Amino acid sequence: MARHHPLTCKEIKKVLEALGFEPRPRKGGSHEHWVKEEKGQLKKVTVDCPKAPFSQDLIKWMASQAGITKSRLYHIVENLQTN
Repeated sequence: MARHHPLTCKEIKKVLEALGFEPRPRKGGSHEHWVKEEKGQLKKVTVDCPKAPFSQDLIKWMASQAGITKSRLYHIVENLQTN
């Protein structure tokens, strides 16, 4: 299994934007909620920037919330860096 580097908050936000997620207005606290409506359902990804750089477990969890695999998330990061 390939070892991936920890991701920054900025990288995660860029991936979420690329996937069509939008930030919800914050109501206090450190957690940001990014949302996207897909097939009549609301998907929500929780991003806690003070925990960045994010561990592999948190990256896997955020990818799952977004409806993609961790590998797909890293693939998007790589594509965004080359463009």
